[in-house]
Amino acid sequence: MATMTPTSPRSEQELFQRSLNLAGHSLAELAAQAGVSLPDNLKREKGWVGQLLEWHLGATAGSKPEQDFPDLGIELKTLPIDESGRPLETTFVCVAPLLGIAGQRWEESSVRNKLSRVLWIPVEASRSLPLGERRVASPFLWSPSPEEEALLRQDWEELMEQIALGRIEQISARQGQVLQLRPKAANGRALTSAIGLQGQRIQTRPRGFYLKATFTHALLRHHFQLP
Repeated sequence: MATMTPTSPRSEQELFQRSLNLAGHSLAELAAQAGVSLPDNLKREKGWVGQLLEWHLGATAGSKPEQDFPDLGIELKTLPIDESGRPLETTFVCVAPLLGIAGQRWEESSVRNKLSRVLWIPVEASRSLPLGERRVASPFLWSPSPEEEALLRQDWEELMEQIALGRIEQISARQGQVLQLRPKAANGRALTSAIGLQGQRIQTRPRGFYLKATFTHALLRHHFQLP
């Protein structure tokens, strides 16, 4: 991104106002303001849209395992949507720990930390729209309700138990009501250590926690009072 990065927002209100100011703008306009070119292929530069919005909003965390706005305790999540406002994909939350997880509790988990306060920014992402013409939609701030947190916690605890029992290779993306676990790597050759069924050390693909699209769609419907 361009060298003159916007300063970090000093408050939640300032951050939210900045995100409101992006609404309605096309990605071409925002890229020009940031002094960057539109990529030819988003598949090769999957995080480009998120990085562009991070730049405009003054995010500081980058790829660190903390929130995008650590001083405010807020995570930024872009949400690719189709023309009817439905999320087009699941939402990455964080990398899943596969070793040394005994005694980990939901309260101290990275999933809970990342999702405690989220600035959601929906972005048009229908493949029929050229990248530069896709627009940023209205943002909203969200913290899990007690019911939503209970669902997230239940899924997290069940998936973490499976990992601890050495069943990492048996976990499918269908498991979980709102949270799923699936491979997270640039390619299938990337491997990391985990525990196997016999308690032995095995090599497997890194995993990430993702919010299911049905969950984020429900958030969109609730916040924008959609049918």
